[in-house]
Amino acid sequence: MPRYGHQDTTVTSYLRHNILIGYLLGHITLRWNTLDTEKLSLSILVCINSLNSQQSSDLLPTFASFLKNGFHATGKSCMLSFTNPNNVSIITGAPPSIHGIAATFFLDRSTGKETMICDDSLLRGSTLLEQMSQHGVRVAAITAKDKLRKILAHGLKGDAVCFSAEKASECTLAENGIADMLALRYCKEDKSDFLYLMLSDYVQHKHGPGSPEADDFVKAIDDRLAKLAVMAIVGVVGDHGMSRKSNDAGEPDVLFLEDVLDAKFGENAARVICPITDPSVRHHGALGSFVRVYLKDQSLLESVLALCQALPETEVALSGEDAARKYDTPLDREGDIVVISTSSTVIGRCESEHGMSTVKDFPLRSHGVLSEQVVPVIMSRAVEDVQIVSLRAWKDYDVFDLVLNWSK
Repeated sequence: MPRYGHQDTTVTSYLRHNILIGYLLGHITLRWNTLDTEKLSLSILVCINSLNSQQSSDLLPTFASFLKNGFHATGKSCMLSFTNPNNVSIITGAPPSIHGIAATFFLDRSTGKETMICDDSLLRGSTLLEQMSQHGVRVAAITAKDKLRKILAHGLKGDAVCFSAEKASECTLAENGIADMLALRYCKEDKSDFLYLMLSDYVQHKHGPGSPEADDFVKAIDDRLAKLAVMAIVGVVGDHGMSRKSNDAGEPDVLFLEDVLDAKFGENAARVICPITDPSVRHHGALGSFVRVYLKDQSLLESVLALCQALPETEVALSGEDAARKYDTPLDREGDIVVISTSSTVIGRCESEHGMSTVKDFPLRSHGVLSEQVVPVIMSRAVEDVQIVSLRAWKDYDVFDLVLNWSK
């Protein structure tokens, strides 16, 4: 089956193949023919934004219990190591080349407009949450940021619930399936069979591991996981890592790539798009470690690519076609060039366009590099077939499969 660049290769086709022939290419098997919703155990999947292996291995009592008595593995998130692509991969069980969401912010080549992705209009195919809700599973999806809510809610049926903590006070039964309800209370009242929780990474953007603020945040999560684990099978996964992106003086270490390209090739020869851009400018100032470059003149591709590769802030620079193939992104939504920075650097567009004051209160921390693909995959229960599971190369989007199919 083609892995990228084909409009007709959708999540729906993956699900159809999985249901008919079982486990396919590492993607999820929902086994609807044997799913008994009357006997279904409550399952809760928590995506902790920017959770990394260092944090999850701390001696926190609930995490320690999961590591000892349940299952844990070092997994890998998708590229881009940003929130939107990985959350959509988690809820579809597929890479961005299949579901089509490879950014929070992108350039629509057909219109020339820069667009922020805040709904499901660009999603290709179905989601696992949608498929479960259509087969009688009572699904609830709760996200910290409202930008993800409409994607999580895609196709949900019946008594499914989806809302964001950001706009919880605005919940209505018609729009969200619920009004004024917290996740823990929702579980206690036995109104859900499967609950997906997506947290925010504001604290991780501002405070590094080991700081009092970060420790307090992780301990608070640990306490809440303990309460959830009493009533459910709990899966925990990170969507990407996080690293310091500041120099020794505490100033953001930024390559303003479009400024560099303008100086070399002339103004407007290249357009740099920062896919991390979202409404949460206080988190990262639209500064991440992965950008896309769009060229006005395609004959400049080799020259621009060579310059990007030679910059000291660059770890990887590839043509869009090579990047789509290497990182499993949708070719038709890829840039002409992809640039990934070194681990301690971020890439911006133009210095004049980034509000740096929003990220100077603390040394900048952000994400997007290859090393920030490393994430923990954890479950509160032990697994069946330990030998098979231990040999698997886990992706963050395998976690639905882990919780639904492999727990004892």
